[in-house]
Amino acid sequence: MSLNVGIIGTGWFSKVHGDILAGTEGVQVAAICGTSLEKAQEMASRYSGARSFAVLSDMLDALKLDAVYICVPPMSHGEIEGELIERGIPFFVEKPLGMNLDVPVGILDKLSKKPLINSVGYHFRYQESIQWLRELLQGRTIGMALGTWMGDMPGVAWWRRQEGSGGQFIEQTTHVVDLLRYTAGEVTEVYAAYGNRVVQDKYENVNVPDIGTVTLKLKSGAVANISNTCILPSGVGSAGLSLYTDSGILDWNSNRLEVVEQGVKTAYTNGNNAYAAETEAFIHALRSGDTSRILSDYADAVKTQRVTFAALESALSGKPVQIGE
Repeated sequence: MSLNVGIIGTGWFSKVHGDILAGTEGVQVAAICGTSLEKAQEMASRYSGARSFAVLSDMLDALKLDAVYICVPPMSHGEIEGELIERGIPFFVEKPLGMNLDVPVGILDKLSKKPLINSVGYHFRYQESIQWLRELLQGRTIGMALGTWMGDMPGVAWWRRQEGSGGQFIEQTTHVVDLLRYTAGEVTEVYAAYGNRVVQDKYENVNVPDIGTVTLKLKSGAVANISNTCILPSGVGSAGLSLYTDSGILDWNSNRLEVVEQGVKTAYTNGNNAYAAETEAFIHALRSGDTSRILSDYADAVKTQRVTFAALESALSGKPVQIGE
């Protein structure tokens, strides 16, 4: 079954997904939609036969697309998903789902009324190391978890504005929050403290916090802390999640999983391309209707968004925030 796929967005992630799609048998990158026709044309030139558009409705009117990849900044979500749902076009959307909670909840409501195949780009779930981690957790009790996303300040202007990205915890650290949910279970309460130490004095037009730490209570009774910063120099930093259990420590980062038990350390090296794996799962669903390989759909991703947005609410109010349904 040959599939025609459109891509909305012309940034780095759009090209990552586009290249994987173009290399997938029976898949054609048929169209690129950008914020300008020039940007769309530049990216479309990477893919044989791809057409370029600056208006989403023009792209959808001109071509019969089997699916669309949405790779846009957090503040740009809402109308795009709404139009695709209205037209019944399956979509893959990059995280986060938005800069707040209202837009994702509204989209989820539309999906409940007009269901269609969808997937969200929490690609770490597809890593072999994360699947091994989940298997190793069987029969163990998690006491607590520690997660981090420590890095520098991204160069794009929208990321540096709260009304553009939602802040680091919503835009970047959401990956660690999602893995906490995926491996340790649902979060019931968060308490966050954010601050501004460096970047607002170093760069112009910055209003996002540059440090933050969030305490999370889990439904299981376990507790967690996830901290982030964007004050570090370029090339310095790390991201990961460590789970402390009754039989040892499971320490994950994007390159490997390290397990320490009774003084014995075992390392598992991640060997697969998680971006390719999430696209394979989505394409399989489009062709077969079987969505079982999709590890993060929109409904599940909204649960992660609830946690990250609750952290922002807590940081603003200074009070713990309960996670509702």
